[in-house]
Amino acid sequence: MLERLIVFILGACWGSFLNVCIYRMPKNESIVKPASHCPSCNKPIAWYDNIPIVSYIALKAKCRNCNAKINIRYFIVELLTAALMLFLYNQFDISAKFFIYSILFSGLIVASFIDLEYQIIPDEISIGAVVIGLLVSIIFPKFHGFLSIQSSFIFSCLGLLVGGLSLYITGLIGDFIFKKESMGGGDIKLLAGIGAFLGWKLALLIFFIAPLFGAVMGLIVKLKKKISIIPYGPFISLSTFLAVFWGEKIINWWWIFKY
Repeated sequence: MLERLIVFILGACWGSFLNVCIYRMPKNESIVKPASHCPSCNKPIAWYDNIPIVSYIALKAKCRNCNAKINIRYFIVELLTAALMLFLYNQFDISAKFFIYSILFSGLIVASFIDLEYQIIPDEISIGAVVIGLLVSIIFPKFHGFLSIQSSFIFSCLGLLVGGLSLYITGLIGDFIFKKESMGGGDIKLLAGIGAFLGWKLALLIFFIAPLFGAVMGLIVKLKKKISIIPYGPFISLSTFLAVFWGEKIINWWWIFKY
């Protein structure tokens, strides 16, 4: 019980750092300096007002100095990250898989929330995922179920190609049909990075699952806000979560993967 509480607390602290990335990366600001400050009054945030999850509730979602409202995203990201880390710990304990998936999902959290607000996915996340995914295949070939580094690296490269090309080709077809850009380059690079982590089968599975979430949400957004452009990164991220933990079962049901 104590170990799980520690993982949850550390996860919330990590989520606080992810919030910094989400806020600063689209603005091309350093994620290291300066220290945390209120975006409204620009005053530094005291340590006791910067306790993940707790401070948001204690301050009633308002800045102590200027009384400006604190975006609920801060609370959601900290709680989501803490819960996710606890879930990964329950699945894998403290192991290589725990840390590898923590890196992957941390990147997806940052990418998703930035995409929701700005409709972009920073290259630092997508290209970073490609590089780290390939490195994982070399350093931890057992993560992919291989003893050979060469086999693991090829597996990762295939995942990269299948993930990236599947969305790229879809985008080309969409551009031709709708006569405008239908798939952002950030989405293509993000799925390529995920493929480097997870391999071609799960990358292809994510490619097919994500539109199901996107279609439902797209219809809701279009009806409520009368807009047709929706961020696709969150749906890729949600599909990745499903693929990591239930992908093999889904694949076993899907006959095309058996041949």
